Amino acid sequence: MKIQWNKIRQAAREHSSIIIIITAAILLELITYFQYSYTHDLLEKEESMRAESELAMKAILVKGMLRTTEKILNIQTIEMASMLDNPDALMNNVSSLIERNPHVLGGGMAFKPDHFPQKGRFFEPYAKHVNGKIEVKQVAGDHHDYTRRDFYTRTMERDSAFWTNPYRDDEWNDSLITSYAIPIHDNKGESIGVYFLDISLEWLGDTINYRHMYPSTYCLMLTEEGQLIAGPSQNFTSEKNVEKIVEMINNKSVPRLKSYSGHSDFIRFYDEQKDCEGTIYTAFMRGKPHWKMVVVCYDDEVFADLAKMRRFMFFLMLTALGILAYIVLRFNFFQKRLNKANIEQERISGELNIASGIQMSMLPHSSDDDDEVWNRPDLKIHGTLLPAKEVGGDIYDYLVRNDKLFFCIGDVSGKGVPSALVMATTHTLFRSASVHYNDPAHIMQALNKVSCHNNSANMFVTLFVGVLDLPSGRLRYCNAGHDVPFLLSPSHNKEVMELPVVANLPIGLFSDMVYEQQEMVLEKDTTLFLYTDGLTEARNQSREMYGIDRAKATLLQHIDQMPEALVQTLADDVHRFTEDAEPSDDLTMLAIRYTQPEEKEILDETLHLRNELSEVPRLNEFVKSVTTRLKMENGLAKQIQLALEEAVVNIIDYAYPIGTDGHIDVCARSNGHRLKITISDSGVAFDPTEAGKVDTSLSAEDRPIGGLGIFLVSQIMDSVNYERVDGCNILTLRKKYE
Repeated sequence: MKIQWNKIRQAAREHSSIIIIITAAILLELITYFQYSYTHDLLEKEESMRAESELAMKAILVKGMLRTTEKILNIQTIEMASMLDNPDALMNNVSSLIERNPHVLGGGMAFKPDHFPQKGRFFEPYAKHVNGKIEVKQVAGDHHDYTRRDFYTRTMERDSAFWTNPYRDDEWNDSLITSYAIPIHDNKGESIGVYFLDISLEWLGDTINYRHMYPSTYCLMLTEEGQLIAGPSQNFTSEKNVEKIVEMINNKSVPRLKSYSGHSDFIRFYDEQKDCEGTIYTAFMRGKPHWKMVVVCYDDEVFADLAKMRRFMFFLMLTALGILAYIVLRFNFFQKRLNKANIEQERISGELNIASGIQMSMLPHSSDDDDEVWNRPDLKIHGTLLPAKEVGGDIYDYLVRNDKLFFCIGDVSGKGVPSALVMATTHTLFRSASVHYNDPAHIMQALNKVSCHNNSANMFVTLFVGVLDLPSGRLRYCNAGHDVPFLLSPSHNKEVMELPVVANLPIGLFSDMVYEQQEMVLEKDTTLFLYTDGLTEARNQSREMYGIDRAKATLLQHIDQMPEALVQTLADDVHRFTEDAEPSDDLTMLAIRYTQPEEKEILDETLHLRNELSEVPRLNEFVKSVTTRLKMENGLAKQIQLALEEAVVNIIDYAYPIGTDGHIDVCARSNGHRLKITISDSGVAFDPTEAGKVDTSLSAEDRPIGGLGIFLVSQIMDSVNYERVDGCNILTLRKKYE
């Protein structure tokens, strides 16, 4: 047990600096976490209190407007008490009321049937504003039985004042209206009728949405039954968004929580349009009408200051850790400096061995069975790098993206560790550029620009970059001073040709260098053989070079071999030629065979569309027919339909100038397990796969417009491939299915 404690203490002393830094980082993170949680709770509480305050304030404002109407009618009822036996005087009373209150749409009285026999069974004098004048008439009759109307029956039954639920009336241009009714009592106190006023609620939406606690906050008002009365304008938020909020409020199964004060309820929700979470606060107005006030708030505004504070605290924490790390590591540096001299040589040797292993691990290997490159029936590829020293300056790489093979081979000037570092950097840059660009010239430009930056050692790289479109065999390539590749055509005359290339200058020399791109179409079973000068300049004991002619002869002799065997054959031949001579340069070879296998198709359908959005239903019917014939699962079929609709609508919107007629061809093919859809148009050239990636972590306000359509398509389909062929845009989508 004592020995174990000694080992622990020794390990602690050896790694004391790391322990101190980790401990400090944990403490700082805990402090930041508790501070963040506490502040978050405070902001939630403040949001709840402010929301309740706004609910109460807006309720008071609305109630004030309604109470004005109630007072007007109550006062008028007292004035007309002496006229209850004079129906003509009652009509004048209604007219006078409406004339004195221009904000009231109309109003009237409705008496019990046969109360005034001289006026008929029904008597309902009604006054309203018409073209700046007051129009009064008796509106009741067989065609208008007010005794069946809600304002009359409810008021008479309860013998008390009553606010009707809002309704829309054609007579007032489909305006939203509510009516306030009170009973009319005779001298004996019995209810003989109803006095009522009609008021418009069009002002309500602007009133409750005048000024808010946060910019995106808005208010709604609902009836007790959940009917929407008023809300914000459509310029502020969409009607669909409001409908979703109302649906959640009326859905009893949606969880509801009590606010901090307990005076209101709130519901948490997610707004897909804003890509943000929010809170819905609800509370009923006191008294009548018993309407519900609603306030909607969004987290990105409530916690905006907290997010800024969190970033600032994170920056301070990193700064503090950096200063602490500098102090601790600086102290340990002087302590360890005395021991470094004795182990320096051993360390360098070990690092070179590790660097060699890392360098080799960076290169692609055919043992990666799960890699997309090795599972393709249309491609065979193999490469090898044989360094002259522990680490080399040659590079080769390849990857498949969207049915395109991106590949390169290069040779860094110089030898040893500096060349190996440049090789690693170039490899990383190629991988990064191949994700964003489809054209070899663009990839070369990007590599050259970075290679020229801070190139104080004046090192350069000869490089060949190619992009092979696997469905069509179209090869685009760009050469930067590298050795000319060979083309092997075994299916025809069995000849070895040099690929026609424009030399260009190597990368790393001039940042403003413009690289020329070339292209050709590879025939089936053609092999492209690329190499570095370590092949042709390999020397034997007599200082004789292996040479291009010898390489061509060997390739021609073994032209039918697959890439792996072909590369091994060349490597063995060079080894026999040089015998035991020490290699003077790295030897790198890369062989690519384009096989393009033919597959039996069980479906081949084409749809011709006009460049109009009205053609989308035809597209959907076409996709439904194809997926049905292929017996696809319903969920997958809908996803494919969505992807096709996004792609075609994108073409309709952007392929042709406004006012220009165009066409779009959609071709669907299947071999029984993979669906291939080709969309072609003759519009302006545009590669959607080179559009900027969409950052879905950003809020709707911060995210740039565009890019979501092709992002959605790429998420649904297995591959998305674009080519510009003979003036046409060709977009190919593929999807495996059961």
